[in-house]
Amino acid sequence: MPRKVHVQTTINGEAAEYLCEPRQSVLEVLRDVLHLTGAKEGCNNGNCGACSVILDGRLVNSCLVLGAELEGKSLETIEGLAEPDQLHPIQDAFLENAALQCGICTPGFIMAAKALLDQNPNPTEHEIRYWLAGNLCRCTGYDKIVRAVQDAAQTTS
Repeated sequence: MPRKVHVQTTINGEAAEYLCEPRQSVLEVLRDVLHLTGAKEGCNNGNCGACSVILDGRLVNSCLVLGAELEGKSLETIEGLAEPDQLHPIQDAFLENAALQCGICTPGFIMAAKALLDQNPNPTEHEIRYWLAGNLCRCTGYDKIVRAVQDAAQTTS
C-alpha cells in the first residue's frame, strides 16, 4: 500500500489539510476524503468539465490534477460560491435562465463561468461560448447557459 501524502492547502478560502494517496486526483480527494461532492465525475479523463474547479485562479478539471499537487495552493469549488443565506450571482442567473436540467454538468459550468468572469467581466457571446467549450451538457442545448453567463456578467460587473 502506497504511503499517503500530507497536503496543506486552502479550499474555498479556508485552510485545509488531508492525507491522500500519491495517485489520487483532486476530484477523488474532494469527494472521498473531504466530502465536498459538488464537483461531479462525468468522464474522469478531462473531456466533460463536470469536475471543473478553480486552482490558483485557473480553471482546471479536478480529475486531471493530483491531490498532492494542491500543497500550498488555493482551490475554489462550487461549495465556496454561495453565502449561507444567498446564492452567488452566477448561481442566481443559472436558476433564472433555467440553465440546468439534470444537474450533473451544472457545477462545472458555474465554476467555468466564474473563472471567465473573474478574468473578463464583460465577455461577448462568442467569448462565452469559446470559454465554455470544455464543458459538455446533454440536456440544455447551451443557449440557456450562455444567457445565464451573460446575465451574470451584468450583475457581477
